[in-house]
Amino acid sequence: MKNYLIILKNSVMKQSLLFIVIAIAAVASVAAIVGISSNSKMKKVDAMELAQFEAWKETKTLEALETEKASYVAPKKTTSSTAKRTVNYQSPKMVSESQNAAKTTTKKGWSKAAKATAIGAGTGAVLGAVINKKNRAIGAVIGGVIGGGGGYVIGRGMDKKDGRY
Repeated sequence: MKNYLIILKNSVMKQSLLFIVIAIAAVASVAAIVGISSNSKMKKVDAMELAQFEAWKETKTLEALETEKASYVAPKKTTSSTAKRTVNYQSPKMVSESQNAAKTTTKKGWSKAAKATAIGAGTGAVLGAVINKKNRAIGAVIGGVIGGGGGYVIGRGMDKKDGRY
């Protein structure tokens, strides 16, 4: 009777451990997918701000060159004691996303669909191997295929939302 209780206790512990591993893997895959989504939004904002800053910097550089050029030109002789100075001020050019489309549409790296597929396939393979105790290889293959398919669907939806076709 004592041996039966020990076996039963070990069985319950194994099932609890399996549940904890599955929960951790699910949370990790969701966190990775959410991290991918927030990271791409930051890149878009940074690229737009950089383009606006570069346009503003170019305007300021041109203004500085024009003022230097004006200082090298010989001043006109005036009969009055005070000379009039003209100041030309131009506001910095704001570059809209449509004007800057050539710079921001270069798509380097993995798409969200590819990243989510890889994450889903890896997570599914691990979970499939853990769940199918009789034949872990088949469990890993089936879990990888199902997880990869689910990851692709989620990642493709995020790509479409961001405008990556």
